[in-house]
Amino acid sequence: MARRALFGMLLLFVVSMLCFVLIHAAPGDYADQAKSVGISQYGMSEAAAQEYAQRLRVRLGLDRPIAMQYLTWVGGILLHGDFGQSFAANKPVAQLIGERLPYTLGIAVVCHVLATLIGAGLGIFAAMHQNRLGDAGASLVAFIGMTVPRFVMALIILYWLAFVVGASSIGSLHSPAYTLAPWSLGKMWDVALHVWPVVLIAVFGGLAYNMRIMRSNLLDVMRQPFIEAARARGLSRTAVVMRHAMPNALHPLIMHQGVIMPYMISGELEVALILSIPTIGPLMFDSLTQQDVFVTSTILLLLSAVLVAGNLLADLALAMLDPRVRVGG
Repeated sequence: MARRALFGMLLLFVVSMLCFVLIHAAPGDYADQAKSVGISQYGMSEAAAQEYAQRLRVRLGLDRPIAMQYLTWVGGILLHGDFGQSFAANKPVAQLIGERLPYTLGIAVVCHVLATLIGAGLGIFAAMHQNRLGDAGASLVAFIGMTVPRFVMALIILYWLAFVVGASSIGSLHSPAYTLAPWSLGKMWDVALHVWPVVLIAVFGGLAYNMRIMRSNLLDVMRQPFIEAARARGLSRTAVVMRHAMPNALHPLIMHQGVIMPYMISGELEVALILSIPTIGPLMFDSLTQQDVFVTSTILLLLSAVLVAGNLLADLALAMLDPRVRVGG
């Protein structure tokens, strides 16, 4: 496990470097964005805007080579835990992301747990009713969840909330009465009432993958000789599935959990962007359009860290479930 953790750290280093380079590959930089804003919104002349952009570029260090900018950024992270300064918000990146990260991770974890439990349950149900109406219904749910784009679902729900229901406070995490109120059960319920579209769409897509994995693996296990031996001992079909087949069918599902958590976060980002819910999604979109390099790079690095950590936790969970699995290193 120590070796895998070391490989994960090396992977994060490579990912951070690639992200930083790819972000800089886009034409222009934040100073060019500021120049355009100065001309279009503040009536600056071309020469004055160009001079302002150059001064801004020097002040922010954007005139230095990309390698030097990257080493400064990574050095600040490793030595001081400093992820840099947001150009647009003029505040530390850690503070800017920290204001939204708890909501993002909380929503993603809830979606992850619900998608896993519901998806695994549907997969077991579909496998036990193979080629029957229940199997067809569960498979239809999985097909819709995997094929319908999440942004389409978000647009449908947004239209329904805005024009059919006439809901208020769309695009926020709280009702006005709870904005400045301390945390309580009422405020938590209010947050749930505002983020349920994000949870619904992310869970719907996630359970589709879990359901298909669980169904196919359980059907494969049910054909194994030891299952026939269990049936020969007179065990009921439910007992055979729950006590013998399901524990062996969980292995691929557990390994899948290592990669589905970033999927849940990306689903939350996409839906939150459509619904304008102030989580990491809109922040990442704004940082990309404004070429706020440190914010974008930090968010991508965090998503990569979640992927690496998820795979390590999946390895540990698999080793705990099956003693035959050995996690070396």
